[in-house]
Amino acid sequence: MSRPDWEVVIGLEIHAQLNTASKIFSGATTAFGAEANAQASAVDIALPGVLPVLNKGAVERAIRFGLAIGAQVAQKSVFARKNYFYPDLPKGYQISQFELPVVVGGQITVRVGEGDTAYDKTITLTRAHLEEDAGKSLHEDFHGMSGIDLNRAGTPLLEIVSEPDMRSSAEAVAYARALHTLVRWIDICDGNMQEGSFRCDANVSVRRPGAELGTRREIKNLNSFRFLQQAIDYEIQWQIERIEDGGRVEQATVLFDPDSGETRMMRSKEDAHDYRYFPDPDLLPVVISDEWIARTRAALPELPEAMRARFEADWGLSAYDAITLTSSRDAATYFEAAVAAAGDTLAKPCANWIMGELAARLNKAERDITDSPVSPAQLAALVGRIADGTISNNAGKKVFDALWNEAGSAVDAIIEAQGLKQMNDSGALEAIVDEVLAANAKSVEEFRAGKEKALNALVGQVMKASRGKANPTQVNEVLRSKLGG
Repeated sequence: MSRPDWEVVIGLEIHAQLNTASKIFSGATTAFGAEANAQASAVDIALPGVLPVLNKGAVERAIRFGLAIGAQVAQKSVFARKNYFYPDLPKGYQISQFELPVVVGGQITVRVGEGDTAYDKTITLTRAHLEEDAGKSLHEDFHGMSGIDLNRAGTPLLEIVSEPDMRSSAEAVAYARALHTLVRWIDICDGNMQEGSFRCDANVSVRRPGAELGTRREIKNLNSFRFLQQAIDYEIQWQIERIEDGGRVEQATVLFDPDSGETRMMRSKEDAHDYRYFPDPDLLPVVISDEWIARTRAALPELPEAMRARFEADWGLSAYDAITLTSSRDAATYFEAAVAAAGDTLAKPCANWIMGELAARLNKAERDITDSPVSPAQLAALVGRIADGTISNNAGKKVFDALWNEAGSAVDAIIEAQGLKQMNDSGALEAIVDEVLAANAKSVEEFRAGKEKALNALVGQVMKASRGKANPTQVNEVLRSKLGG
């Protein structure tokens, strides 16, 4: 939404669950779906006599993220205790990072919108810090009571905090999607929003253009991009209406109700001093060497932004195509494999088939591209046979059907078995055209009188007479030649 008399200011805090096998300070498993409280170790709930031990894999993943966004990876960072009471926080504090986080700064450029109105927006990041997750309160099936599941307690998180650089829900969603792609791309988080592996908190405020920042309200635990957009849009409207009606916005934490499409206040928002941060006495500072950073940098894959630029430069793809094909590392890998098999000149047709027919089938079947029945090599062969005129695009869809439903099928064998080859015998085609012209004198007269649409009717008749095997381009050429057009 956009109103020229108001400016929206948005910053996001995103919690990415790191895909380590064990928790950040204990050896307990992070596997999802276990029976309630089956994975809450003595360390996770801070029973007397236990000591936390930092998971090196969590630090490695934080370094990887920092390098991917061009941030400063701190060679010394410190864990602190963040003190607050909540029923699913058994210690009464959370181990997090405050004054000295592991990642400082960085930025990410996102594409906002589509078509002619699309634009690039660079979002600056404030920090990314390591912390442990809390447990989970369960309110269903307890008849007036709440249950507490501590399986998540101690799960490693990377909290990614942006500057308040976003000015619309569209920018916020584009940024969240880009981060979602990135954390999966560099293999630090599985990105499963339904399981809580990637959660967004949105800080939203409004102000008159040029005025000081307004009072923000934080929308907690948004676990879908659609809810993120809906929640921000509602909150913007609520704050504007409240101020215009003579009220004031108070700093608060709110929740979004997807059923009503509204936010509701959860509690007044705490500031940093309310948490009484102090360095955790049981954990030494984290020291990261230059050699560790260099080794991690060398192991990074080509990043989405660089790959998108290469796709555009090397294969002439549009920005939209390049962004779509790099929406996941698996999709990009599939595309590159298809182009390697088909040849660089067929990159665009490969892209079209992947974003069109293949994507539609995968979505309908709820399958990932890594589980596609049609391999990159098969898709390349199909694209090649359309490009060299062996089959038409419509026949290509029939071949694709067979490839999808019959594992291991060969493109040429399907074309032969189903009799899908286009007619390439110019003599036979001319004979059909002559018959069609003789039988459709009215359409011939209309075309010669300047009615271009009459040609389409003649093309249709030739295609029908050839049982769809004539090459439409050749049909057009032969008709125009014979009609003097």
